[in-house]
Amino acid sequence: MFELLPLFEWLDQSLLASLAKANGGVFVVVQMFHLLGLSLLGGMVLLCDLRLLGLVLNEVPLATVARETQRWMSYALLVMVLSGIFMSAAVALKLYHSEMYWAKMGSLLVAVLFGYAIKGPLLRDRAVELSTVARVSIALASLGLWLTVAGAGRWIGFS
Repeated sequence: MFELLPLFEWLDQSLLASLAKANGGVFVVVQMFHLLGLSLLGGMVLLCDLRLLGLVLNEVPLATVARETQRWMSYALLVMVLSGIFMSAAVALKLYHSEMYWAKMGSLLVAVLFGYAIKGPLLRDRAVELSTVARVSIALASLGLWLTVAGAGRWIGFS
C-alpha cells in the first residue's frame, strides 16, 4: 500500500506551507477563491440535477444543460483543487490524521467519478432516451454524493 504520510510531511515543510502559515491575508484570499469555486460547483450540480428532476429549465434540452454545467463544474473543480492544495499545506499533518478529511476526499473521488464517468456520458449521449425513473435516480444519486462531500468537508472544521 502506498504510504501518504511522507507526502503530507513534505507538504507541511514546503515553501507553500510557509507562505500559507505566515501570511494570513494570502490565506484568506485563497480561501475566498476556494469558496467561490465551491459556490460555482454547487450551483452547477443543483442546476443540472434540478433539470433532471424537471424542476427548472424544462425548455432547454437536457443534453445542453448537462454539457454546460459540466464545463463550469470542471472550472470550479480546478479552482478548488489548486486553492485546496494551498490551504491544506498550512495544516497538512492535521488533515492527514483527520478521518473526516479522508471521508471528504473519498466521497469527492466517488462524486467526481460518478459525474464524469456515468452521469456526464449518459446525459450527453442518451438524455432523450432516459426514462423518468432513470433521470430521477441519477439526480438523487448525484445530490446524495455531493451532499456527502459537502457534509464531510464542513465537518473537518469540527474534528
